[in-house]
Amino acid sequence: MIHRKLLPLLLAALFSAPAAHASINLLAIGSLSGSFSDLSSQTAGMLENGIAGNVLGGLGSGLAYAGNNTFIATPDRGPNATPYNTLVDDTSSYIARFQTIRMGLSANTSGTGLAFNLTPTLVATTLLSSPTALTYGSGAGLNLGTGAPALNALNGTNYFTGRSDNFNPALTSANTANARFDPEGVRVSADGKSVFISDEYGPYVYQFDRATGARIKAFALPANLAVTTLSAQGAVEINGNTVGRVANKGMEGLAISPDGKTLVGIMQAPLEQDTKKNVRIVTIDIASGATHEYAYKLTTGSGVSEIVALNDHQFLVDERDGKGLGDGTSAVIKQLYKIDLTGATDVSGMKGDLSASAISKTLFLDVVGVLNANGITADKIPAKIEGLAFGSDVTVNGVLTHTLYVANDNDFVAGVAGDNKFYVFGVTDADLLNAGVSYTAQSISPVPEPQTWALMLTGLGLMGFSARRRRSGATIWSAK
Repeated sequence: MIHRKLLPLLLAALFSAPAAHASINLLAIGSLSGSFSDLSSQTAGMLENGIAGNVLGGLGSGLAYAGNNTFIATPDRGPNATPYNTLVDDTSSYIARFQTIRMGLSANTSGTGLAFNLTPTLVATTLLSSPTALTYGSGAGLNLGTGAPALNALNGTNYFTGRSDNFNPALTSANTANARFDPEGVRVSADGKSVFISDEYGPYVYQFDRATGARIKAFALPANLAVTTLSAQGAVEINGNTVGRVANKGMEGLAISPDGKTLVGIMQAPLEQDTKKNVRIVTIDIASGATHEYAYKLTTGSGVSEIVALNDHQFLVDERDGKGLGDGTSAVIKQLYKIDLTGATDVSGMKGDLSASAISKTLFLDVVGVLNANGITADKIPAKIEGLAFGSDVTVNGVLTHTLYVANDNDFVAGVAGDNKFYVFGVTDADLLNAGVSYTAQSISPVPEPQTWALMLTGLGLMGFSARRRRSGATIWSAK
């Protein structure tokens, strides 16, 4: 017999419970060809490997919502799939940058296909630089010239690049004067005026002016993430260290709390000193720089590529394997897990097997499963699903739906790994309730879009297709 005082609570739970058929759906798919150029016209010259310095490729290493239908996307350290010099792991002086993309999401009224159409448009390319001097490789003993990009001399600017020898061997990989930078995770600040980007070489987390690309802050990460013996060859660097991040598997993902006060970075793979498939999450208080570390244990994926905030304590983690389009195989593991940092154990002073302190996790979305259900075979699913960002809400069949954008990294080899893809998934409050979570969108103040900045500076004197903005030596190009 049900007590009369409990009856109202039970009835409320019954009628507020999510429908049993509630599920996360694929709403749209869009793409940008990786065979075209981005908007940084001054980088169009050939790199050391014979590839144009402004090739548009691999821009889904990180994806961030910037308000309305605007997103920021990060290519990683540049095209290094073309063999030319193993002494630098085939990396080049490709200038680090981020791309600004307008996502045109509109209802599909054709009666066939997905519920929405997605048309991504590249509207700006912003190069990343430092207002202070950077250390570049001399090229000595590598059969190469200096690692400084030619644009440095032309613009009087210190640009970050992907070339692996751009470091000071006398200091640790945490040296913020190193010119080598491998952008991965990206998020937009609460005021909309800057972006935070995490990297794999340091690992580093830098804050850049969104309008100019100039670095304005470097966060001090825990020393146990850095390596002390540096090399331009990743394999050599791995063999030379017992503590710190594994080469090319540094801070792969970056989230920001909805209030814009805390960054949450995640390593791609276990540190040299850690075991049992445990990777580290690092929280950073933006105002004070204070950090904490937590353990995340991989389930079936070989690494983590991204993390995105659901609210101030719950996050989605992108765990994946390396299989799929681009690898010549079929995708298997591309899964988003829900985690909660509430009450998590700080593992800052620990090493070895962190399993006992690892955060609990629950499967939230099987990306492969949903794409398969929509007729996309596993061999056509990108191997590197890496970018995650919530976008603007939409209405689907009368139900308010949150949009979750998922992007791939095609490693600058569109002919092998396909175009830059953007998948939009619809997540309802019923889906979130089923998963035991709630969603709070990040609050971002509106700022002028890149083409508006260019117009403000240059008036009506724009020439050709692109406009250039320079401040403190940094440069942004945007479409008219």
